[in-house]
Amino acid sequence: MSIATEDEVVDRLGEDDVQAIDQLRDSYARLRAELARVIVGQQEVIDQLCICLFARGHALLMGVPGLAKTLLVSKLAETLSLQFSRIQFTPDLMPMDITGTEILQDGMNGRREFQFVHGPIFANIVLADEINRAPPKTQAALLEAMQERRVTAVGKPFDLEAPFLVLATQNPVEQEGTYPLPEAQLDRFMFLIELDYPSELEEVQIARTTTGDDLPELDHILHGEDIIGHQNLVRRVPVPDHIYTYAARLVRKTRPNGDTAPEWLKPLVGWGAGPRAVQNLILGARARAALLGSYMVRLEDVQEVAMPVLSHRLITTFAAQAEGIGSTDIVRRLVDESNDES
Repeated sequence: MSIATEDEVVDRLGEDDVQAIDQLRDSYARLRAELARVIVGQQEVIDQLCICLFARGHALLMGVPGLAKTLLVSKLAETLSLQFSRIQFTPDLMPMDITGTEILQDGMNGRREFQFVHGPIFANIVLADEINRAPPKTQAALLEAMQERRVTAVGKPFDLEAPFLVLATQNPVEQEGTYPLPEAQLDRFMFLIELDYPSELEEVQIARTTTGDDLPELDHILHGEDIIGHQNLVRRVPVPDHIYTYAARLVRKTRPNGDTAPEWLKPLVGWGAGPRAVQNLILGARARAALLGSYMVRLEDVQEVAMPVLSHRLITTFAAQAEGIGSTDIVRRLVDESNDES
């Protein structure tokens, strides 16, 4: 279905959904203002985290130490009245340390019996800190939780309470003693969010606000039921037919063996993005549109989420690495060329 005008979209959405989008836009503005009381700068990172949350996705945060990744995630959970759990990944971390295990306890009838004790994965927002410090077997403990929203432990399935968001961090500097995430697990993350150093003014503000008294307690902007309702709303935001086509064509251009891949890309990319990238482009665009108070998805919504969706899904060749060309450079050029075509 092609959507011609925004007035037609509003009619198709219905008054309730229009009001819900307006409410989400206002709540999001309050959320950003509340986080700004503690987090200096990083507005783009906050935007991308919230897009992941309301699109029911997960994010991988990449940045050097000291950029307030843990603080940002914990304060986001605080403003949303969500249960927060932090898992420090280390080489000796075992899968049961994440999912939980059975322990022997005294039962009501006086007999000892096994009881399952939930691990830290049973939270609404889970921070997997330095995920590439743990071996692949432990990393894989997150796969089922991220995809199915449940874990299987001691042979039994346990559902995870919604909303559920995994935020993992990686340190790009310290490479010794790390286990790179396999492509299958990288693909489970909707976004790769890169954090950069703050500006000089922001760094001065950080020093001023964090070296005195304790950080202020933040107000609760949304609750779990509100977030679930907004997540459902995001999936009802209309997407014009040409946006679906644009997203699919953009992803297909990343595949070096495809007919639509540009010639300059073929020697630089060994493996392109899969169909999950198209899904995440559309979901991310829907969430961004709703957060900004738009009643339909526009081309710029897809383009704004293209970098965090695609950059970790492209495997560059040795030729690209030798020339200092990264996946972000390739995605940026693809988006720029798509602007010229559109």
